[in-house]
Amino acid sequence: MTTMTSSSSPAYLGFDLSSQSLKCLAVTSGLKAIHEEAVNFDADLPQYNVQSGVHRNEAENEVYAPVAMWIEALDLILTRMKDGGFDFSRVRGLSGAGQQHGSVYWSNQAERILSSLDSQKCLVDQLSPEAFTHEWSPNWQDHSTQKQCEQFESAAGGADALARITGSRAHHRFTGPQILRFHQLRPGVYEKTERISLVSSFLCSVFLGRIAPLDISDVCGMNLWDIQKDDWSTPLLAQAAEGDKGGVEALKKKLGEVEMVHGKRLGSISSYFKERFGFDPDCAVYPFTGDNPSTILALPLRPLDAIVSLGTSTTLLMATPTYHPSVEYHLFNHPTTPGLYMFMLCYCNGALARNSIRDSVNKSSSSSSDPESWDVFNDAAFSGAPSPSSLPPTAQLGYYFPLPENIPNVQSGTWRFTYTLSSGDLSESSEKWNIPHDDPRAILDSQALSMRMRSAPLLATNNGQPRRLYMVGGGSKNPAITSAMADVLGGIEGVYKLDIGGNACALGAAYYATWAAERKEKEGFEDFVAERWDEKNRVEKMGEGYRQGVWEWYGKVLEGFREAEGKVIETAHN
Repeated sequence: MTTMTSSSSPAYLGFDLSSQSLKCLAVTSGLKAIHEEAVNFDADLPQYNVQSGVHRNEAENEVYAPVAMWIEALDLILTRMKDGGFDFSRVRGLSGAGQQHGSVYWSNQAERILSSLDSQKCLVDQLSPEAFTHEWSPNWQDHSTQKQCEQFESAAGGADALARITGSRAHHRFTGPQILRFHQLRPGVYEKTERISLVSSFLCSVFLGRIAPLDISDVCGMNLWDIQKDDWSTPLLAQAAEGDKGGVEALKKKLGEVEMVHGKRLGSISSYFKERFGFDPDCAVYPFTGDNPSTILALPLRPLDAIVSLGTSTTLLMATPTYHPSVEYHLFNHPTTPGLYMFMLCYCNGALARNSIRDSVNKSSSSSSDPESWDVFNDAAFSGAPSPSSLPPTAQLGYYFPLPENIPNVQSGTWRFTYTLSSGDLSESSEKWNIPHDDPRAILDSQALSMRMRSAPLLATNNGQPRRLYMVGGGSKNPAITSAMADVLGGIEGVYKLDIGGNACALGAAYYATWAAERKEKEGFEDFVAERWDEKNRVEKMGEGYRQGVWEWYGKVLEGFREAEGKVIETAHN
């Protein structure tokens, strides 16, 4: 934690409500980070009995979190900051981000309660349960909506058609299919629900003291928004509201407005926070977006730069001026810049799968006494890496999905293949594998190969490589993981790590608030950040991305990877 040294200059806050924690980061007008705070749900709020921030119902493939836990976490994080000496009177504005796709169901009492909070009482006692019709929010790891996803794609005229309209094919975690399942299972609760927020707009609403509008970027993660028309898709709303007597108009009312103006001041912070924590009465609340859109705001990302976020999920993000939708990836409106889109690949089995392999190799090793040590995993991953002077004739390809995966859309399971480059022979066999020793390199290669295969259309003008490859998230601290990603994906100008990569999402939100408050007339976000960006102290170059020979070798391996993935889909398609 870093504490402010001056009480005169303005500060701006960025919040990140993720699956496992709530984080807050403060920056100055010059975008210098001056304070960080975090609440870990498992450790700091044990009364909710969550594991990795969620509850699981394996029988129904449900993954969900208690909304009350998030509310209590907000009170706790602000209390810790105040007790630690943070001066909230300096804060001129705030924004934030929420885990994408999750939904929160407000009651008809929510607006009244939000607007009349008593600063002498904690938030959770006033809001929960009266402000909600449902105490849970589905998490992005939820896989309970296969039937509803099929209904959505059918309503749109197929997966490709749905991707053209909304930027994505139907996905289990997306809000539209989740809303459909919610009211199919709980029609009475759905009818009583006054408003439906995304996680981002839910958190924004608490600060604002009224239900906040949805963000123009985060709304694209619902399978309900027609991106090119900048409006709700009536046929998809009709599908989400199927069977409800209120139909499309009732659902539109529940969802509310979408804020179309980037960086708009939504209002001043609720009096609750002024009185309880000492915020300036004029502290502005700006739109809150999704965690992935917020991550691309953590640096002046240029087109054809790529961010690999190595958190609970593994995500590849890029900004592109081209709206070229596909069932293979996601396109969202950019959170700050009209005419730009955010390209995203998001894998459920990111850290979870890597951690599982780590545990397996540690159990088989006599040299590892710490079950959470990455030493044995890293040694195995490095030993299996190709080098320009020694390119293997075969490649080991592994698909490790402890959870059902959405990219590709397959059931949980493990598959191993051996691919011979010279002949193109692909064998689904682990006969020549040394298990689990060969698994660390195989999982890293395969995760990166999937990103390379799916991002190729948008990088075709750049020789198939990103200009720069930025690493963020917890996994960015692991040299074996980042080295493998660089070998496969390349990076013409190299591979970089943000100086506070683990808080990139909160940092992007803080930058958003600073830009929204202090920009010159018509000054774009990228120009605003670039003018204040101190690259020497903000990013660390971790190495060269492109290695001649190695990158081309993986290009040949990609042919086998594509064929192997096809076999997995044939075997285990959801």
